[in-house]
Amino acid sequence: MVDDEVRVVVRKYDGSLHWHYPMTRLGEDEFGVWLGASAGTVYRRGEPGHETAVVAVEDDRVMLVPHDAWWTAEFQAAPAHLDAYCDVATPSTWTRTDETSGEVTMVDLDLDVCRVRDDMSVFVDDEDEFAVHQVRYGYPADVVRRAEAAAAWLTTALRGGVEPFGDHYRTWLDRLAATRQQESGSPSAL
Repeated sequence: MVDDEVRVVVRKYDGSLHWHYPMTRLGEDEFGVWLGASAGTVYRRGEPGHETAVVAVEDDRVMLVPHDAWWTAEFQAAPAHLDAYCDVATPSTWTRTDETSGEVTMVDLDLDVCRVRDDMSVFVDDEDEFAVHQVRYGYPADVVRRAEAAAAWLTTALRGGVEPFGDHYRTWLDRLAATRQQESGSPSAL
C-alpha cells in the first residue's frame, strides 16, 4: 500500500468530525506508518459542506502513525515555525476503502506536544481544552491517564531527540520530496 492515497480522519471524543485531509502513504518502518502531504494540501475542519476552517498547508510534512500508541506526529519542513507537532490521540484504526486508497482514523484528545524549529524548545498546548473536554465528553479515567502519559512521554522524547524525533523523520521528508519530483517529471529526479 505504498504511494496509496490515505484520508486522515480526526474525530473528537463525541464522534464529531474534527479534521480531515488527504495524504500519501510513503511507507512503514519500526516506528509505524509514514504519510506525506506536499505544500498546498488542503486540511478541512468539520463536516463536509459545513467546514469551519479550510487551510492549505504552506510546507511539506510527514505524519507518523505509530502502531498502537496514544499519539500521532507531524514533522514539518523548513521554514515552518514548528519542526514537530504531536497530537495526543487514541490509537489509530485503518480501513481500506478501495484498491488504491484507505482511511486512518483517530480520536483527538486535545493535548498537543510541539517542538519549535528555531530553538528546539518543547511545549504542551491545549491543556485548558483537555480539562474542559474531560467534563464535556466524559473522558473515562483510563483515557485521561493514557493521554497524560502520552503527553509526558512525547515531551521527554522531543526534548531528548529520541528517535523518531531526532533525525529519522528527515528521511521521510526527503522521500516525500523525491516522490513529488518523480510525479512532476523533474529532471533532477531522473
